[in-house]
Amino acid sequence: MSNQKVASNVIAIWISLVSNILLTGIKLIVGFLFNSQVLIADGVHNAGDVIATMAALGSAKVAQKPADEDHPYGHGKSELIGSAMVAIIMAIAAIFIAYHSIESFFETAAEASFIALIAAFLSLIWKQWLYMYCMRVGKETNSKSLEATAFDHLADVYASIAAVIGIGAAIIGDKYNIEFLSYGDAAAGIVVAYFVMKLAYHMGKEAVDVLMEKTVSPERLREYEELVFSVQEVKRIDRLRARAFGQYVLIDVRVGIPAQLNVQEGHDVSRKIKQTIMKHHKDVEEVLIHLNPWYEEENLKTGN
Repeated sequence: MSNQKVASNVIAIWISLVSNILLTGIKLIVGFLFNSQVLIADGVHNAGDVIATMAALGSAKVAQKPADEDHPYGHGKSELIGSAMVAIIMAIAAIFIAYHSIESFFETAAEASFIALIAAFLSLIWKQWLYMYCMRVGKETNSKSLEATAFDHLADVYASIAAVIGIGAAIIGDKYNIEFLSYGDAAAGIVVAYFVMKLAYHMGKEAVDVLMEKTVSPERLREYEELVFSVQEVKRIDRLRARAFGQYVLIDVRVGIPAQLNVQEGHDVSRKIKQTIMKHHKDVEEVLIHLNPWYEEENLKTGN
């Protein structure tokens, strides 16, 4: 990854970190002062975001290290470890939010506050901007940890929407003496917990898939296959595998080429295959190629 892309990632993560610290303070202070369960729960979630963002910052710095003797394929998977940590923290936050929200149903509903509503609305706008910003930078730099951070911001957007609706409903319930609406704050907390847990599952599954070296999508494999066959000397593909390795992809391909080609010509074919794939897919870091002999008789037997 270029220094410019690394700098973009680090700046985005630092902006996320500072924002999460500020939002954590605002939500917890307002939540405790005005007894808003959903705002307190959301503040605790943001406190988890601070830890998660610090993990993303650390993993991004490790991921930019070049390959070495102990890590010949680079340090790309460190970002997935960061993503997995974010997912775990989000899942814990979801359980915490759900527990305290359910607990609130068995207590006398507290009077809702307009200040709590304003705090939730400001969080909604702020987090929506952070989500779009981090996702854009994450896509541009192919940073999994930054995309995970963006999804974490998206979970906060859902949480803030639920908080705005819940607190708003509670305010209406207090004003017009509608008892069930007075528990809107607590009900919103349960909705927040659901969306946070759903995103935690999505992020955690993606991180585990890559750490377990799950293959790329069939569509991507077909694209690689077409590019390999676009090299004139390639007569047969014996095996084609590809796996994500954090920010980049590693490809392993075995091809059949005319047996009469000499070593230099075979080397040129390998280089052509590698350059063709990497030209069309910037996220491919390495293409490992094994050459097998192909004879004209094979073509005659298959009727091609």
